[in-house]
Amino acid sequence: MRTEVRIVASTAALPEIHASGGLSARRTGPHTVHLIGTAATPLGGDELDITIVVGPGARLAVRSVAATIALPSAATPASLARWNFQVDSGGDLDFDPEPTIVAGGAQHHTITSIRLAPDAKLRLRERVQIGRSGEDNGGWRGDLIADLGEIPLLRHRLELGAGTAADDPLTAPRALESELRYPDDRPVETTGLTETRLPLAAGGTLLTRTSSLLVVR
Repeated sequence: MRTEVRIVASTAALPEIHASGGLSARRTGPHTVHLIGTAATPLGGDELDITIVVGPGARLAVRSVAATIALPSAATPASLARWNFQVDSGGDLDFDPEPTIVAGGAQHHTITSIRLAPDAKLRLRERVQIGRSGEDNGGWRGDLIADLGEIPLLRHRLELGAGTAADDPLTAPRALESELRYPDDRPVETTGLTETRLPLAAGGTLLTRTSSLLVVR
């Protein structure tokens, strides 16, 4: 299945939504949109293309009504989601959906591309859990590409779960939380070996937290 969603926020009207496939969205407030699954997706072989645009001076908060579960299909374990974000001058985007759970045997790849105006604001949070109860053999890869105007802000890749280079069924983490904030001038902060917040050279910070199970925050 191919899923396409486009959400556009402006100061002139309520957020505009276009959707087809296994994912839709609903306006739940003047500046809030919730993503809603309309079919079981992503299954192996599925591709999702989601574009979110915040126009000049506009505000938008994006949430989801439930966790996303990536499942294998009879044909292939692999699924792909492409997220494209654009936040224009003076725009403010707060993106914080429920976690993605990669079921046993599934391999899910997420590509997140972000283009920010220098005076835009962004909080983008992503949470991933490998496996449902009793499962630990799913795999996930996430590519995060962010630009500040024409300046590269971040190039980041993480892999989690089965088939990854650092996989260890006994001790490797099976859960990840990451949060990109711009602007943000907080300094480096680490908590043990599992949590790090790093400042970015062009501004903003990236928080990465790993664990065996996601903690509700």
